[in-house]
Amino acid sequence: MPYGFSEPSTAATAAPTRVPAPASRTPHGTAPTPPRLRARAAAALRHAWPALAAYTAVRALGLLVFTVWAHRDRRSVRHLLMESWDCDWYLRIAQNGYAHELGTRIDGNNLAFFPLYPLLVRAGDALVPWLPRGAAGLSVSVAASLLAAWGIFAVGDRLYGRRAGVVLAVLWGSLPVALVQWMGYTESLFTALCAWSLYAVLSGRWLWAGSLAALAGLTRPTGVAVAAAVSLSALLTLRRPLDVHALRPLLGALVAPLGWLAYVGWVGLRLGRWDGYFAVQKLWRNEWDGGVATWRRMRDLFVTERPALFVAMVTVVLLGAVVLFVLSVGDRQPLPLLVFSGLLLAIVLGSSGVYFPRARFLLPGFPLLLPVAVALARARAHVLVTVLTAAALTSAVCGGHMLLGWHGPP
Repeated sequence: MPYGFSEPSTAATAAPTRVPAPASRTPHGTAPTPPRLRARAAAALRHAWPALAAYTAVRALGLLVFTVWAHRDRRSVRHLLMESWDCDWYLRIAQNGYAHELGTRIDGNNLAFFPLYPLLVRAGDALVPWLPRGAAGLSVSVAASLLAAWGIFAVGDRLYGRRAGVVLAVLWGSLPVALVQWMGYTESLFTALCAWSLYAVLSGRWLWAGSLAALAGLTRPTGVAVAAAVSLSALLTLRRPLDVHALRPLLGALVAPLGWLAYVGWVGLRLGRWDGYFAVQKLWRNEWDGGVATWRRMRDLFVTERPALFVAMVTVVLLGAVVLFVLSVGDRQPLPLLVFSGLLLAIVLGSSGVYFPRARFLLPGFPLLLPVAVALARARAHVLVTVLTAAALTSAVCGGHMLLGWHGPP
């Protein structure tokens, strides 16, 4: 597809009914009235409801399987979804704030966790203090997952039509580690911000794109990937000599990395050293080595040891992501999607950190699923239903195993 993003592709089997993109002005040059804005929002929601309904059904199935499995094993569903592992880190940050010193323990410094999600959790706890511990975090994640599914649908719909958009949202909800989307983790919030930021790029809304990318940069360290995608895309639209029409793309390019830079800079000031955040990551044994540690881990899994089922699944996801990125390049996806997916993949595979959570780290990389979504959207109905049903059931089983069969965090 040409880089201009002015028109969606007609690659879908049938031309979908489209909802006109919201405009910032009415034909009379005045700002839209609240009733007009509500009407547009309602129309957009009606257009996206099949994707949201299908996504919710898939995740509800996963939650049902997990709940039955957990009760059979006499494990607490509430604890696992709201308070376990990284959930507890974010809850403690929301309650007590961040560490003041670097320290020496790998599990003793919470500055590795970005601040937007715990800030939202803290706000939720303040608004509804009678809720149990972790309920606010889970509520943020579930709400964000629906916004993420909507944004993912919007990207797929714009590029390949409504059916492809629905399939893309369902595939994202059917990933092997998709149960994390409805846990007290940051993946859903981060994906929502990335999806809508990329959609804003595709539709030429540069200030929205930059602002959402900045918020993504306050959510996860991989926010640098969406910031780079927005900034590079915006700068490539500029023409010489610059005029007033270049102001919005230029501002979007400048705003996009501010969230990530702000938190990294704040950690440096808090610790009294310019490389403070990177020192924290090193404390967590997480450095970028170009993929050497990842390759050695994969090699050892299948040469010198018998891998655990969950670790083998993570490896399959990582290798599959590489194949999907190659297919995405071959399909000539729009540049911002390729930059985002490529950088996200490079960060995850190039890290020397802990191996087993990397499938979760790739959850926001929904553009990698576009080749599969487009192929399924063109397939016959019975093939589409069979594949998506199998994916949803597999995701439900994998999610249960991830939290109950695997003896470690997801």
